[in-house]
Amino acid sequence: MTSPEPEGLLPLGALTDAAFPSRDLPTPTSALAIVAHPDDAEFQCGGTLAKWAVAGCTIHYLILTDGSKGSWDATADTAALVETRRDEQLRAARVLGSKGKVIMLGRVDGELTSGPDVVDEVAYWIRATKPEVVLAHDPWKRYRLHPDHRNAGWISLDSIVAARDPHFFPGHDVAHHRPRALLLFEADQPDHIEDITGYVDIKVDALLAHRSQFQTTHGIGDPDDVEQRERFRTRVSEHAARLGTANGVGEAEIFKLIDDL
Repeated sequence: MTSPEPEGLLPLGALTDAAFPSRDLPTPTSALAIVAHPDDAEFQCGGTLAKWAVAGCTIHYLILTDGSKGSWDATADTAALVETRRDEQLRAARVLGSKGKVIMLGRVDGELTSGPDVVDEVAYWIRATKPEVVLAHDPWKRYRLHPDHRNAGWISLDSIVAARDPHFFPGHDVAHHRPRALLLFEADQPDHIEDITGYVDIKVDALLAHRSQFQTTHGIGDPDDVEQRERFRTRVSEHAARLGTANGVGEAEIFKLIDDL
């Protein structure tokens, strides 16, 4: 059984004491994380991406929105925030070891919807980056409030189907491509674990690159307060350790695995 984290904790997904039947995919040659916002990938699968990057996987990012609503300040300069979040995402990707593309579609934060135009774009980038594994939001997660996360999941699934079939969007200048596996994070029914023992510090370092989000998502009120940043590191580590305990590893991230694509 999975259970949501108590109110006020970090957006790291559900906690569970269950042991899962599937563990540790073979390191892919390339992987693509499709996420709604800058920092979603680091929170949900940063340890897995870091582990694969060290093992030689080319990590690509596809960020669907511009992150323009990532502030509680009603007077914030949202155009400046978009540029800040773009720069932060580039830094975070490099911290995790990504040597691939960081693609930002720039859809308006909070207004992401699925449709042929965005599926066209995402399918193109699946074909262009040719990932063996795609990582994405689980669109079937119950009681999810944020529309971007719901719709990012549907867009990812629809785009995988389109990317694998040559009769979808035949005008693309790249060949169709079928990923080997899909890992859905924030899943209601996870069944796969990735052992990220030894990679949580890199995950946290990448999350700390998203300085503009310290107050809104990280629970760090003062960006310059070392003690608050260390508490954040401890909270992320404890979450990963809790997920690893039932599966006999030190630290983990969990997913729903779909490998019949």
